[in-house]
Amino acid sequence: MPKAPRVTIRITGISSMATRQVLADLADTWRLRSGVEVAFEATGGVDAAKRVQSGEAFDVVALAADAIDKLIAAGCVIAGSKTDLVRSEVAIAVRAGAPCPDIASEDALRRAVLSARMIGYSTGPSGAALSRLFERWGVAAAIRERLVQAAPGVPVGRLLARGEVELGFQQHSELMHEEGIAVLGTMPPGLEIVTTFSAGVCAASTQPEAARAFLDYMRSPATADAKRRHGMEPALAA
Repeated sequence: MPKAPRVTIRITGISSMATRQVLADLADTWRLRSGVEVAFEATGGVDAAKRVQSGEAFDVVALAADAIDKLIAAGCVIAGSKTDLVRSEVAIAVRAGAPCPDIASEDALRRAVLSARMIGYSTGPSGAALSRLFERWGVAAAIRERLVQAAPGVPVGRLLARGEVELGFQQHSELMHEEGIAVLGTMPPGLEIVTTFSAGVCAASTQPEAARAFLDYMRSPATADAKRRHGMEPALAA
């Protein structure tokens, strides 16, 4: 007898921009392993959370860990489904071919910030942490007119490549994939800005079992190399 055709399951997800590359990579591998297609949409984290809160029909959501906690509290993500995926550091970049300032220490980075014509940074937890750093340094007022916050979903690297900012801060996972820029490195010792990104099964999911299986795969040791390849570290020992 001929074999019955394999039924393909399709699940959908939404994420912030920081994890879009690694999630696409893991989704492709999971499809080959399981036959389950995973289609992710990436957008600004605030917008993603609003869409999940509105009840839009996604199976999986991947955002900063505290954003997932808020969605669980609101009943929009199934309690107990939260899965920590990666730890992501903020990096610093300039336009390709531009002079590379010293960022090896706190004092050096502070000088680079004060010298920069325009400074780009992102929305979300990394941008908030950077703003707190500028406040602690006592330079927030002095550089306020030179700060450019990228619109949700717009990479800081794009602002750098277009010459709209001179120094840019964003998740390393985002900067490393942008053309026309040079990544100087992550924040210097003592100033690290690290965000844990997590995922959960949406309350509106129509395929909760398939979604949970995908989350189990994403936190497994088998995904560690892919996470590091995209500039992140596994959130759990792998």
